Amino acid sequence: MSEIVADHLKDRQQIKIYDPTSGSGSLLINIGHSVAKHMDNENNIRYYAQELKQNTYNLTRMNLVMRGISPNNIVTRNGDTLENDWPFFDENDPINSYNPLYVDAVVSNPPYSQKWDSSNKETDSRYARFGLAPNSKADYAFLLHDLFHIKPDGIMTIVLPHGVLFRGGEEGSIREKLVEWNHIDAIIGLPPNIFFGTGIPTIIMVLKQKRENTDVLFVDASKGFVKVGKNNKLRASDIKRIVDTVVSRKTISKYSKKVKRTEIRENEYNLNIPRYVDSSEPAESWDIYASMFGGIPEKEIDELEMYWEAFLELKEALFSSSLTGNAELKVEDAKETIKEHPSVKKFMEDFKISFEDFNTYLENELLINMESVNIAKEETILSEDIFKRLESIPLIDKYEAYQLLDNEWITLAVDLEIIQTEGFSVTRKVNPNMVIKKKKGKEQEVQEGWIGHIMPFELVQETYLKDELDKLRKKESRLLEISTEFEGILDSLSEEEKELETVNEAKNGFVTKAIAKEVKEIKTNIKKGNTVEQDSYEDKILKVEKLIFEEKRLKAEIKKESAELHLLTKDTIEKLTDNQVYELLELKWIRPLVTSLNNLPEIVINKLSDKVKKLSEKYATTYSDIAKEISETENILASLIDELVGDEDDMKGLSEFKSLLKGE
Repeated sequence: MSEIVADHLKDRQQIKIYDPTSGSGSLLINIGHSVAKHMDNENNIRYYAQELKQNTYNLTRMNLVMRGISPNNIVTRNGDTLENDWPFFDENDPINSYNPLYVDAVVSNPPYSQKWDSSNKETDSRYARFGLAPNSKADYAFLLHDLFHIKPDGIMTIVLPHGVLFRGGEEGSIREKLVEWNHIDAIIGLPPNIFFGTGIPTIIMVLKQKRENTDVLFVDASKGFVKVGKNNKLRASDIKRIVDTVVSRKTISKYSKKVKRTEIRENEYNLNIPRYVDSSEPAESWDIYASMFGGIPEKEIDELEMYWEAFLELKEALFSSSLTGNAELKVEDAKETIKEHPSVKKFMEDFKISFEDFNTYLENELLINMESVNIAKEETILSEDIFKRLESIPLIDKYEAYQLLDNEWITLAVDLEIIQTEGFSVTRKVNPNMVIKKKKGKEQEVQEGWIGHIMPFELVQETYLKDELDKLRKKESRLLEISTEFEGILDSLSEEEKELETVNEAKNGFVTKAIAKEVKEIKTNIKKGNTVEQDSYEDKILKVEKLIFEEKRLKAEIKKESAELHLLTKDTIEKLTDNQVYELLELKWIRPLVTSLNNLPEIVINKLSDKVKKLSEKYATTYSDIAKEISETENILASLIDELVGDEDDMKGLSEFKSLLKGE
């Protein structure tokens, strides 16, 4: 919502935004961040907020001020939005102060299908043109309130339950007028369960007072999300895909469609998204002929047309036609054939050429200009550069690339803000690592080592303290090996030996004291001339004793060397040269992004290889193969029946079973 509004307002020098159900003010803050990408002076944004609940209303203003917004740009009101519209005047001077609130943008996420009192509101200027929402559902009351307060060139976005698109009665009448008077610009279907406290499907409606076009853009974004715990979450790439589609008003197969008003009229103003956009995946079909006789149907190969268009002559290199009319995979290693094909190699090379100076570009943008770069605008600048580089590269989803950028930008933006706020020297700062621990039943904050303010300890160790780190890791690796050796010895003991006192009650480890006692007896017997046979119980106990001693020694060394390396890392960070800082920031900020982007072509190739493999396996076993295998199995089973013996009734039953197996 914030990005759509920000794009609409991007050319304005001063704007007013209003949220009539502001909650804690987070939506207004988001819009401020989004608009700031297009404005040089964030102080030219004026925020209006109204909230019913007293406690939440207090949060609104506090939250806005805490985010650095000037108090002079914040106007808040504690009141019932539907009962009492934003005051048009100062009660002390109602005539001279009359000034209706009209803003550039209204955004809201009101309570869904809330009851309201529509009594005596027929003449209310907010609702008079359209009619009143039913008392049982205030959804359209909130929408009409928002629409009333935007300027002729303004925009509004509102989150509503899915039912507002098709419910009848008063809502159907309001919906018809909104369509006929050309206010509805776009409808976006969201994934279910993306808001805490409710799992119902929701939509975003985008409306304007005046529009040049008369169609409505429908977007089904319900499939684009990631599962986080019990909730679904829109990724940055999902959001950008939605925003780009709405801003450009694109019709995209299975995703969005511009619908003419005549079609909406034919559907009696039902705006249910599936009526206009079919986002369902096609059901997997099975070709009957291929199931019987084998081969791969040409139509199923043609479903990979986007790959064949990108990789000319690759289809012919992989498949050959057969006498059955279906194709056959003519290579043993499809993945290798794909990777080595000239058109695929050209694809990989084109990508490499397009991004060969990307590392240098990022260094100029982020490292050289780190103290002056506009953080609010920079991610957009970088994403536009990535999109431009991908224009001539087929098959790679630019939104996947954007997601890779956003994954890194979350950390990068925080680092840049710290550097710009506290100065370049902060890159050498190390802070106490404070953690909460329980002591004597009470939680206390205690220091547990140190942590880099900007520089991760592990990155510094990997870069400048590699020898010390490798030495420590070698010992840690040996410690894991010892644990595995303990398990191996334990597994090799007999059940009787596991009952001895050297093994703990859970039968998953050894008892150190009992091992020491047993070893003492074994060594005494050795002195008396007794020998210990290899792999005997005594031999295993002696090995356990050595492992226990080695484990104890290693743990002590690891603890000591870890502490020494930790302090050495702290000292290293505090003494970094400027060149070393730049090198580490390049490794932290730039290298991961470049590496992940460079993997995108390989991901495309792997996807195609998997699809080809799946196609080749789908019809590899025909019905006749299965029937033959069944027949052979039945004959084998029938012959085995002949070897069975039993009483008269048993043999009659077996004889009948044998007849059934042979189809008699």
